[in-house]
Amino acid sequence: MKVALCFIISYKHILNKEHIWRKWIDANKDIINVYFHYTNYKLIKSEWIKKHAMPIKNTAKTSYYHVVPAYMSILTYAMLHDKTNQWFCMLTDSCVPIISPHAFRKMFFNTYKYSIFSWKKAYWNVSIHRRANLRYLKSEYHLANDPWFVLSKQHVQLCATFMMNKNNIYSQVCNGGLANESIFAIMLQTFGELTNDSLKNEKSTLTDWSRISNPTSPHLFIEGSELDITIIHNELANNKNIIFLRKVGREFPDEIINNLIKNDTQIYPIYKLFVGLLFMLALPSIATFYTCYKSGHWFIR
Repeated sequence: MKVALCFIISYKHILNKEHIWRKWIDANKDIINVYFHYTNYKLIKSEWIKKHAMPIKNTAKTSYYHVVPAYMSILTYAMLHDKTNQWFCMLTDSCVPIISPHAFRKMFFNTYKYSIFSWKKAYWNVSIHRRANLRYLKSEYHLANDPWFVLSKQHVQLCATFMMNKNNIYSQVCNGGLANESIFAIMLQTFGELTNDSLKNEKSTLTDWSRISNPTSPHLFIEGSELDITIIHNELANNKNIIFLRKVGREFPDEIINNLIKNDTQIYPIYKLFVGLLFMLALPSIATFYTCYKSGHWFIR
């Protein structure tokens, strides 16, 4: 079983914290596949990103207001590229991991059959705003979802099925703009999955909307202030499904991120080796004690 990390990059075509991502991924390289959807391959400078970039023929035209085609392209490509992919994490260039590789591995194996997908009723007036064209749908589909989430393989398959079999509704919603914040909830609602036990209505990616950068963008983590750190720690304490942080600028201190994702996978094998060595050293004494106990022959030297 594997995890598909699905990055959608544009503009500068970079990862703001590529060096941190590479180290974090390497600790679980046996269970992680990496994919990049891009808008212009020629703008990619990183050889590592090029190595994991989707074939150009599989990419889709995308923009800030119409990004759903990129989502569906990378999700379906990742699903078909490796049939063992069971978890699909949607990410951007400004995302970073904020749990350890060991904690991520444990979470994956414990919850790979579940989607971590935050949704709610649409919070805008659908009669006025053209956003996602919700006014053309029944009220039960007036929905909003967090745009960065983790989907199970089953739910990715259902989204692909919806796109093919209900393409008229899919296209209508996408044409409304900013549809990535509604379409996935709509697709899963169609199959009755939003209230299913296989979906956790929680966030997988922490964003700070209490300090918005602009009306359509959350706080940009740059300084690494005490308030930044407090918010991150509080969210991690209150939501055990948080894995990633967004939006993180290139200037944000690496030290803060590294303190959050200390690689305990390096400590764990050493710990097991130490315990195993103690057991092997103690085994002869345990065997002698057991033999004396069973035979009733106790002696003191």
